[in-house]
Amino acid sequence: MTDASCIFCKIIAGELPAEMVYQDEQVSAFRDLHPKAPIHILIVPNMHIPSTNELTSQDVTIAGHLLAAAPKIAEIEGIFERGYRLIANTGRDGRQEVPHLHVHFLGGQPMQHPLG
Repeated sequence: MTDASCIFCKIIAGELPAEMVYQDEQVSAFRDLHPKAPIHILIVPNMHIPSTNELTSQDVTIAGHLLAAAPKIAEIEGIFERGYRLIANTGRDGRQEVPHLHVHFLGGQPMQHPLG
């Protein structure tokens, strides 16, 4: 299931360019166009799910697979031992800009504490 108007669905389908870092049958990971860290990758499910609010019990496998992709990406990027941060924004107040579930994978430098 995809959304023809969704920019991430278009990237996954190869209709829009992106620097793909990792891809399998369930998730895709590509570099963010406006990075907030030296390494900033978006991990997205290949099927269109608008946000974490739309996850159901039928989506447990894909949600787990989304998180399980992170250590694989950390290995690819050479930061598995040093660490990284995962962030999922939801809704307008959560600053979700693209209505397709995604996790920001940030690394390549020591991260500031997110709560100040």
